[in-house]
Amino acid sequence: MRGPGEWWRGKNTPQKVETYTRWTFHFFAVLEVVTVGLSVANALTPGPAVWLTLAATAHAAVCALTVSRAVDWVCGRREHPARLLWTFGAVTAAVALTAAAVAEYGPAGDGADTAAGGVFGVVLIFGMGTIALGARSRRHVYAVVVGFGAGAWLVGIAMGRPASTALLSAFLVLLGGAFIAFSAAFSVWLLNAVYELDEARETRARLAVAEERLRFGRDLHDVMGRNLAVIALKSELAVQLARRGRPEAEEQMVEVQRIAQESQREVRDVVRGYREADLGVELAGAQGVLEAAGISCTVTGEAAGLPLDVQSALGWVVREATTNVLRHGDAGRCEVVVRVREGRVVLTVENDGAACAAGSGGSGLAGLRERLAAVDGTLEAGAVKDGVFRLVAEVPLRVSEVTA
Repeated sequence: MRGPGEWWRGKNTPQKVETYTRWTFHFFAVLEVVTVGLSVANALTPGPAVWLTLAATAHAAVCALTVSRAVDWVCGRREHPARLLWTFGAVTAAVALTAAAVAEYGPAGDGADTAAGGVFGVVLIFGMGTIALGARSRRHVYAVVVGFGAGAWLVGIAMGRPASTALLSAFLVLLGGAFIAFSAAFSVWLLNAVYELDEARETRARLAVAEERLRFGRDLHDVMGRNLAVIALKSELAVQLARRGRPEAEEQMVEVQRIAQESQREVRDVVRGYREADLGVELAGAQGVLEAAGISCTVTGEAAGLPLDVQSALGWVVREATTNVLRHGDAGRCEVVVRVREGRVVLTVENDGAACAAGSGGSGLAGLRERLAAVDGTLEAGAVKDGVFRLVAEVPLRVSEVTA
């Protein structure tokens, strides 16, 4: 069974920000119930105290539901919860007016009046902040804040409170509600920003793949374009010569055969060069990509002098490990070490984003194991300690094969 720490580390940065935002506003709903319960417990008689506590609890429950729907909308998982927001606004107004009525017509005494007035303010403040979480624009947030503040002032005036008292109550509601409302607006902006950054990172990875495909396509075009054009011309010439019974047709077809065989060889060279990874280039590229993504990366060891098949196999390991760090983890640092030990080349990639272990069972690492098996190599990957993920690839190497 996964513990809380492992559950939290299993999330990437956008998911962590979303979870933090969601549960912060859920905590506000719990805080509302606790605040109301404590304020009315000793200040009001049991009847009004129970009813106000139940009303605040119902308001908090609708608040939690509204928060969940609003966060889902911000993250693009559902449509804007407009009806729920209006419903929550109506519930907020009803509970606030109930508290105001208790303050005006309920049990006499300054303590009871203060407690009911406090419930009135708490409900409006938390209601304002929650509705702002689902606001479509900054202007809507301003409208919610001003509207709640004006409503609190009008209720005070309608209940016969002095203008200065009503204005002070409205100001306190406006101040507390504005703080939560603009915190909600900032949370929405932050959520959108981190998800856009994550999407941009995925787009960059896809663009890198597309660029590699284009490079491969250009190489094939350069190799095959001219040769195919020559083959077409010589084949046409051979047809014309054959129709005239000229012996030169045979020579032209021999030349076509030679060019076709040459094209086959050149295509194989291009594909071989595409499939074989240069370990030194891959190490430098991985360091550049990770540092561009804000991940500190250090590379230790040299690839120079290693046999081409070893470099190719380990180069693919570097590619896949870099992809895992970028896509599956939440790393802040990454360390890559290449060393020759007891007749084996050992490549170690270690990072502090252990969430990338979730991708270790995918086709990427399975493909690497197949590549390494072809050169009698091995691959181990997994979390080695709290928050640290390590990938170790070993490929056999005879010491005499290492050049100075």
